Amino acid sequence: MKPENQTHTAEFLLLGLSEDPELQPILFGLLLSIYLVTVVGNLLIILAVSSDSHLHTPMYFFLSNLALTDICSTSTLVPKMLLNIQTESKAISYAGCLTQAYFFMVFLCMDNLLLTVMAYDRYVAICHPLHYMVIMNPRFCALLVLICLLISTVDALVHTLMLLRLSFCKHLQIPHFFCELTQIIRMACSDALINNIVEFLATIFLGIAPLSGIIFSYAQIVSSIFRIPSTDRKYKAFSTCGSHLSVVSLFYGTCIGVYLSSAVTDSPRMSAMASVMYTVVTPMLNPFIYSLRNKDMKGALRKLTLGTFLLL
Repeated sequence: MKPENQTHTAEFLLLGLSEDPELQPILFGLLLSIYLVTVVGNLLIILAVSSDSHLHTPMYFFLSNLALTDICSTSTLVPKMLLNIQTESKAISYAGCLTQAYFFMVFLCMDNLLLTVMAYDRYVAICHPLHYMVIMNPRFCALLVLICLLISTVDALVHTLMLLRLSFCKHLQIPHFFCELTQIIRMACSDALINNIVEFLATIFLGIAPLSGIIFSYAQIVSSIFRIPSTDRKYKAFSTCGSHLSVVSLFYGTCIGVYLSSAVTDSPRMSAMASVMYTVVTPMLNPFIYSLRNKDMKGALRKLTLGTFLLL
């Protein structure tokens, strides 16, 4: 029997991370804790950068934008997860699902592109230090962020508009904790070949290309550092890249891990568990990586905390 097109009334069911009733309170507490730490940690990064004039540099400007993106990305997913657990409901409307997918794609792509821009910033700082302030002027930095936002918005908009052409049936169960693009496409009753092609091309251009840019930037950075005669200057150059390189490794490592887990195993639940790493855990860890490995950031956070305490 031909499936009836129910796009206008379709309701998706997010199966979540576990269907065990005894685990729901534990998941709720864990997710709420991670969300609060993520928001507070990244918000502190933004406040520290904006309040300390010593941090008004391109590197920290990009870092504050990355922190804001992480807050928005997590806020797109976790509150809905918490609401579903609290109300014991798995339902999300068709419009709500597409909206969540759209904003998550925007912020995920923004994260990806900002990490690439930050790698370029480190490349200019180390390989062309005399021209750094000329190249990375405030107008150019703002332009780079706007370009990242524009690309991310257009990419997410294209995918979302492509989803609108698909037909869906009733009682659609998504074996995930959020409306992930691939999972939505799999739920379609109509032919989704064009959607799969667009998704593949977007992965190539907005996934592999930025990663290649980061690798190229760090190859040039390492080459330049090895040419520095002073050991202290070598260490200082490496230390300025340490935090960013750690975040890049965490972000791409978890993304690749999710891809490999979905390719190796047929269990959607295992893929969903792996997705928690790059969607929820990574945004929480980023502030710790940048604050613990960076003396300037630790000093700015100390001043911010002291100032807040004195005001209270």
